[in-house]
Amino acid sequence: MPSFAIELKEQLKAERQIVIDRFLGDGKTELLLTDLTKIVDAALAKSWTNFDLPASAALVAVGGYGRGEMFPYSDVDVLILLQEAPDDAVQAKLEELIQLFWDIGLEIGHSIRTIDECLSESEADITVQTSLLEARLIIGNAPLFQSMKERCDAAMNPRAFFQAKTLELRQRHAKYEDTPYSLEPNCKESPGGLRDLQVILWVAKAAGLGDSWPALAERGLITSTEARQLKQKERALKDVRIRLHIIANRREDRLVFDIQTAIAESIGFKSTETRRASEYLMQRYYLAAKAVTQLNAILLQNIEAQLFPQMTSPVAVNERFNEVNGFIDIAHDDTFDVTPSAMLEVFLLLSLHPELKGMTSRTFRALWHSRFKIDNKFRRDPVNRALFMKILQAPQGITHALRRMNQTSVLGRYLPNFRKIVGQMQHDLFHVYTVDQHIMMVVRNVRRFMLSQHAHEYPFCSQLAADFNKPWLLYIAALFHDIAKGRGGDHSQLGMEDAHNFCVDHGLSEEDTELVVFLVENHLTMSQVAQKQDLSDPEVIRTFANLVKDERHLTALYLLTVADIRGTSPKVWNAWKGKLLEDLYHMTSRVFGGQAPSADRELKNRQEEAIKSLRLFGLSDKDHEKLWQQLDVVYFLRHDAADIAWQTRVLYDKIDSLVPVVKCRLAPIGEGLQVTVYVKDQPDLFARICSYFDHKNFSILDAKIHTTKHGYALDTFLITEPAFADSYRDLISLIEHDLSKILTTQSDLPLPSKGRLSRLCRNFPATPTVDLRPDERGRYYLLTVSANDRNGLLYSIANVLTKYKVNLHTAKVMTLGERVEDVFLIDGSALNNPRSQIQMESDLLDALRV
Repeated sequence: MPSFAIELKEQLKAERQIVIDRFLGDGKTELLLTDLTKIVDAALAKSWTNFDLPASAALVAVGGYGRGEMFPYSDVDVLILLQEAPDDAVQAKLEELIQLFWDIGLEIGHSIRTIDECLSESEADITVQTSLLEARLIIGNAPLFQSMKERCDAAMNPRAFFQAKTLELRQRHAKYEDTPYSLEPNCKESPGGLRDLQVILWVAKAAGLGDSWPALAERGLITSTEARQLKQKERALKDVRIRLHIIANRREDRLVFDIQTAIAESIGFKSTETRRASEYLMQRYYLAAKAVTQLNAILLQNIEAQLFPQMTSPVAVNERFNEVNGFIDIAHDDTFDVTPSAMLEVFLLLSLHPELKGMTSRTFRALWHSRFKIDNKFRRDPVNRALFMKILQAPQGITHALRRMNQTSVLGRYLPNFRKIVGQMQHDLFHVYTVDQHIMMVVRNVRRFMLSQHAHEYPFCSQLAADFNKPWLLYIAALFHDIAKGRGGDHSQLGMEDAHNFCVDHGLSEEDTELVVFLVENHLTMSQVAQKQDLSDPEVIRTFANLVKDERHLTALYLLTVADIRGTSPKVWNAWKGKLLEDLYHMTSRVFGGQAPSADRELKNRQEEAIKSLRLFGLSDKDHEKLWQQLDVVYFLRHDAADIAWQTRVLYDKIDSLVPVVKCRLAPIGEGLQVTVYVKDQPDLFARICSYFDHKNFSILDAKIHTTKHGYALDTFLITEPAFADSYRDLISLIEHDLSKILTTQSDLPLPSKGRLSRLCRNFPATPTVDLRPDERGRYYLLTVSANDRNGLLYSIANVLTKYKVNLHTAKVMTLGERVEDVFLIDGSALNNPRSQIQMESDLLDALRV
């Protein structure tokens, strides 16, 4: 590298660092972007002058660099503009020049074209046309550059450009699931990100409407207030992107977990007892992205109206609203000022008229500016309270209405406590949505239970919902169930108070109020009972039935629970959790039908049902007796009739088998595999089986451990592996063969691996907990562990239990996204010794840590 290039590289590096250090002190985003652009301009110009290039050539900045926005590690996009195609000598010099750009430390994106080539390329590729729209001369032939600009401007078709960019925007939004609220949003490309703002300025510039927010305000496309807000949100997004680059020390536009906390702290956010610094950062980001999305919708509609004017006459909906081109429009500019209740009425009308596609930009803008009128006086107005209840009770459109109200900030204004959780991220390792978006998802899920066209998704929920009176009570419960997140304290208790006040204020009867308050207070109870307690214990069912009181409360709680779990993350819900909840529902429902929980009755019913199934497979009424004589009551209460019949069918003639019996089938719940292991009992059996499943990357959802009267282990596992979800049948014979072989050879147990944590777990680790206590009857101990999920975790736990010669009776594995909460029913002599019990708990904590 030439000496001048070495000097230039060092100078460039030093000058960039000075600018970055100054930014970290004063936080002035525009100054940093402008100064970095000037520094790069100077370096490129100095490099250009060191080459004997044709006087007719020009070096042009394009794209974001052409716009004058140089982020710390952005690409430097340049166009070398030539009057004619280069000969070999010029081409060689240009290649040396590009190499020099790289050598001095710039990440160059380059093209070498004539004006004709620029025009043909931009006609074929909208991306090229967009980058040329922001072209800026750095050095070289100014008349040539001006000629290119004039010819490109003349070739621009504003309508075609608008359609292409809006289509590109929709495709980009779809790539990011049409939401700015992802866990690791891309501050440049995600909905509500910087790219959305750039699209507005691109299409406006192409249409000759202006190239800045003040210019758009002068043309009447936005108000001066909206222009200021856009500038403010743009500055906030740029600030985040700059800090992303600086902290990552590379070009990085995703707010990844690894650096969210560092960015938050560099801005000045600090963690509190209830929230992490990163959660404050992400809430600020989401609120900015939400505002960009709102103003983006207004601007795109206004620009579209300029480019594609339609002269359709308005059709009156009522005295306050008209229908214009399929959208609802305010009849007068001051509609919301004269009649503030119209801010709620517009959402009711959209629900009652599904043919309307949404609001005009005029209505959206008026609503956006009038939302501040929703104050305490507005909330206390009986007319407004009645309108809000009508929205919740509308026969259709409830989900869209609430989402629109949230998007326009009307919902947060009407429910002040809801406003506090808008954009609030939950780094609890299983919620993948912000609190407000999670609530919207739960409302959507409840609503889908009520619609016949979705009955195929969750038939039992749809069946229950069809007979449920006043479904809008469930929508209210869904709105309030997590509204107190992040306040500190028990969010169920705090949310219950909010729900009670809402119901009283909106005139609900005592009976309806009690139901809503019950649901909010207990929205976590049913899943905890189903997934953590022993449903074969009649006392568990009796206690739960006493809590829910009657069939209506039970049905409402079941529907809300399913909707809530499904609304946390696509990964959290599975068929096994669905079965546990449905089993708990049916068992509790029988209590309300007058059938008190009875172990004897349940035992008899399951045995009779199992015998009926066995007859269908050609077994006589006596074939099962020899096996069943070795099984106690606990076995029959912990297995349903179908499982009892299956295990009897495969084991009735192998009762004293000298070799392990392993049988596998597709799980009746429709997901995963059910594996039964029958072998002479041995101390490390559970750990050995877990080791095998761990090695094969299977997840154990449930384990029922049973020892027969004559000393055989009869264990049942429910396992899943997403990678093989479509080929479980191919795995059945493999598991039966391999596991039988492992249990026969009795080789030494391998050491547990620590596994690898996901990035989410590494950056937001869950503190491992171990809770060991006697069960209510004092016969067994309940061991509850909570930790970050990882491969090999269950085997690590099993290894510790084996070390202390602890007997395992049941294991319930509850995976909550990136966290697990496992519950084991155990006994053993070590548990009766306080010292060994404490040592075992300590060893378990060590096993849970990574």
